Amino acid sequence: MQTFTYLFLVFLFASTLVQLYLSLRQKQHVAAHRAAVPTAFADKVTLAEHQKAADYTLAKGGFGRIEVVLGLVILLGWTLAGGLAWLDSVWRSLGWSDLYTGTAVIVSLLLISSVLDLPASLYRSFVLEQRFGFNKMTPLTFASDLLKSTALSLVIGVPFVMLILWLMGFAGAYWWLYAWAALTAFSLLMTWAYPKFIAPLFNKFNPLEEGEVATRIDALLTRAGFNSNGVFVMDGSRRSAHGNAYFTGFGKNKRIVFFDTLLKHLTPAQVEAVLAHELGHFKRKHIVKGMVLSMSMTLAGFAVLAWLMQQTWFYAAFGVQDSTYMALLLFLLVSPAFTFFIGPLMAWWSRKHEFEADAFAAEQSSSAELIAALVGLYKENASTLTPDPWYSAFYDSHPPAAIRIAHLQQQP
Repeated sequence: MQTFTYLFLVFLFASTLVQLYLSLRQKQHVAAHRAAVPTAFADKVTLAEHQKAADYTLAKGGFGRIEVVLGLVILLGWTLAGGLAWLDSVWRSLGWSDLYTGTAVIVSLLLISSVLDLPASLYRSFVLEQRFGFNKMTPLTFASDLLKSTALSLVIGVPFVMLILWLMGFAGAYWWLYAWAALTAFSLLMTWAYPKFIAPLFNKFNPLEEGEVATRIDALLTRAGFNSNGVFVMDGSRRSAHGNAYFTGFGKNKRIVFFDTLLKHLTPAQVEAVLAHELGHFKRKHIVKGMVLSMSMTLAGFAVLAWLMQQTWFYAAFGVQDSTYMALLLFLLVSPAFTFFIGPLMAWWSRKHEFEADAFAAEQSSSAELIAALVGLYKENASTLTPDPWYSAFYDSHPPAAIRIAHLQQQP
């Protein structure tokens, strides 16, 4: 074996063991606190609601551990067991150019991966989510979504993959700068196009009806100085009982979207507080900071890939022939094992932004109403109130419920 093979295995098994260890810690901690509602929520959450959230968390965690192990086996199958080499040989046998061969290898790998993930997707929707009353999706809707998303991925993704591979092969020593610029432009284009052209293929978006909620939102947007292309209600209840709200798009194509499930469970004042929190991300430049960070990491990734492309040991470590497309595939498959341990830093950064957005919401709306809204969402989404501290610190993009609400209670 090559030295890099050993290094990859060390990082891969270390990251897998950490994932399993943290998941087991989460299991033990949630189970240990299942019998009683935390004191801070005793007057807001019933024991039955608390136990449902615990059971839902435990069920998701158990299935998640199975997925971690299966993901490890599949990744080893593609890399060290010769899966990539076999797939490459199948397409090379047709005698196509590297550009078309590489595109075929990448697309076929993605399609095979989607097929392998299909049983897990079906289980999540029709067994796990169904068991806890969250799934509203029919088999017909599931199949329709799958066909639409696959078709979109092929129509949009294949030309883009070909562009990146062409740049890698023909744009010279600085191809990685051009590829990064192309990916950045593509990402911005998709962000702009998603709300108007892509999302409506899957959901219906209706303008928010006149009433107290609309009046409060208009007043809040005016106070915050936020201009959008409209406030819309999405028929999220077609697929799930979970509730949410989000911003999408940018420039003149910005939209505010509420799930219909969220509007059913929150009062107008609580909806205003939730939107104030989302506006906080915009006003505190979190979205821009996130885009800059993502672009910077992507640029660094392309630079590393450009260097690895020139190293024969990179290909030899996994038993494949050297080519631009194989370098790209290997990088995409292998790099998560090496970047896994920066996850806690990214989670901490995200939680910091959540605190800042909560503080903005308290200024523009009401901390008490946001607390009430969050508690309502915790209940409706069956989010555990007692996550393991280590698990939460490693993974959670939002602060744990007790810490977040305590922070809000300190706001003026």
